[in-house]
Amino acid sequence: MNEPLTQLHAEAMTAEREWTVEEIPVLSASISLPEPVPAADKVSRRIRRYYQLQCRSFLRYCETYLLPAAAEEYRAALAASLPLPHFRAELTYQVTYNDGGLWSLYTQSRESGFSGRPTLLRHGDTWDLTSGYPVPLSAFFPRRSGWKRRLMEAAEAEIQRQETAGISRYHEGVRRLLRRHFNPQNFYLTAEGLSFFYPMYAIAPAMEGIPVFTLPYGQGGPALPARDA
Repeated sequence: MNEPLTQLHAEAMTAEREWTVEEIPVLSASISLPEPVPAADKVSRRIRRYYQLQCRSFLRYCETYLLPAAAEEYRAALAASLPLPHFRAELTYQVTYNDGGLWSLYTQSRESGFSGRPTLLRHGDTWDLTSGYPVPLSAFFPRRSGWKRRLMEAAEAEIQRQETAGISRYHEGVRRLLRRHFNPQNFYLTAEGLSFFYPMYAIAPAMEGIPVFTLPYGQGGPALPARDA
């Protein structure tokens, strides 16, 4: 019988694609996603299939939604004798925690050239290596602990600290926006604590990127390991 995984070794699975209009490149995509190595057990194979599907889905998204927009921009530039545009999309990942049977990371896509400003999209994944299934955010807190309220309070305190120090700026009415745009799937683990994040533009201007807040483990915050929660 195989011993349960306590850590997961993964290497980058890469892919590149280029689309043309009238033999002129208008859109390119690059992908780097994790691939468990070796995928010798059912948990590793399940995780590998998940990111293989994410790779195919991203390429399909580029071809279905980004390519028509790139082709339209190309034809408009050609008709106006302007420099021909070349749009780019990339999907990358960052492992943030890998210990005690928990493997956590985020994937992030970036689109540049469209609408004159880059767009970042981030997705968090935290895997229980015993079962091979994602762990929900609520699993890191005691039952009926008011964990969402605890996260909101931590975000509000950090926003106040940043704005007082003059290092970041947020939209007016950010307290209301924190609750409106909160998504319990937008989190990942780090060595310091549980990090949760908001979509670009949702609570802050574009220059702030993707706002991230980290709640330290213990003292009424999240607890490890999730399998015992």
